[in-house]
Amino acid sequence: ARFVIKIGMLNTQRQAVLRAQVTYKGLVAIGCLPAQMMVYMHDLLALTQSVPGIFAVNIAIFIGYKLRKFRGALAMALGTILPSFFIILAIALFFQQFKQYPIVENIFKGIRPAVVALIAAPTFSMAKSAKINRYTVWIPIVSALLIWVLDVSPVYIIIIAGVGGFIYGKYKHKYSSK
Repeated sequence: ARFVIKIGMLNTQRQAVLRAQVTYKGLVAIGCLPAQMMVYMHDLLALTQSVPGIFAVNIAIFIGYKLRKFRGALAMALGTILPSFFIILAIALFFQQFKQYPIVENIFKGIRPAVVALIAAPTFSMAKSAKINRYTVWIPIVSALLIWVLDVSPVYIIIIAGVGGFIYGKYKHKYSSK
């Protein structure tokens, strides 16, 4: 039996703000969710896995929408996103004052390999799922060279790749159906 426990919007948003502070890469410890937040959880889990974006934001939006429609979704999204945004904004504002100190330089030198690993891991898993082979390996190589050597904006690369994929899909569908 499906049920919705009515709770106040401020309490719901407060829960989202608190949860946003303790999440890593958008992952929420589902077992730690309070009983009020377990609204249609089986539907929400399926939906949040099927839409792009951070899991915590997606589930917050769906919970907010179930509780208070658009206003609830907006409040929950802001409650989940804004704390991290303000923390990064505060760091960016004060970073210029402290970047010349040796300890700050050493901290960022130590963080650099972790950042590379955080970027490389999804890149390799995406490459596996993209089924890159000897016929398509040139696409990421040319894209990287255009960005790195010729200083082409990645936005243009994405647009060109999207248009190229669309044309290829139309061409392949047109000639594979005959």
